[in-house]
Amino acid sequence: MTGQQVWRPTRRRLTDTLLAPVAVCGLALGGLSTWTAYGNAGSPARITVTGGRVYLPYGDAADTAAFFRITNNGGSADRLLKVTSRAVDGDGTLSRHRMTGTRSASAQTVASVAVPDGGTLAMSPYGLDVTVPAKAGRQAGDLVSFTLHFERGGAVETLAVVVRPGQDGT
Repeated sequence: MTGQQVWRPTRRRLTDTLLAPVAVCGLALGGLSTWTAYGNAGSPARITVTGGRVYLPYGDAADTAAFFRITNNGGSADRLLKVTSRAVDGDGTLSRHRMTGTRSASAQTVASVAVPDGGTLAMSPYGLDVTVPAKAGRQAGDLVSFTLHFERGGAVETLAVVVRPGQDGT
């Protein structure tokens, strides 16, 4: 190796090369620390279920509807995946009802329903409900147990009271 000079990095070149990644990491750490300090770091979903009611079936109807008020006081959104009950013959089906014209509506089965963080999902006959098989012999005032299954919040057990349609203000 006569006549050839070996290249060696200068101190300035080393400093410039290392400074950029360190600055980016520092900026990212500062941003994440601020995000966490303000409570936005994604605390888990905290689900509560209230206001459960089941419509008393009319005549010889094979199905009826159940409604719940689901509140998520946590910092992460969740999803209602299914509703089960040992008190009815079979599982419930999540259904969304839409008005299609004057005095006509359609129902569509949905696989799951979002429950926003810090929000409430209020089921009603005019939107989302749980379609369940009707059980003979029920009377207004009876209590029916249900388990609502959430993607992150797990299973939440609750009771629903049997009411006549229109009796609960809907």
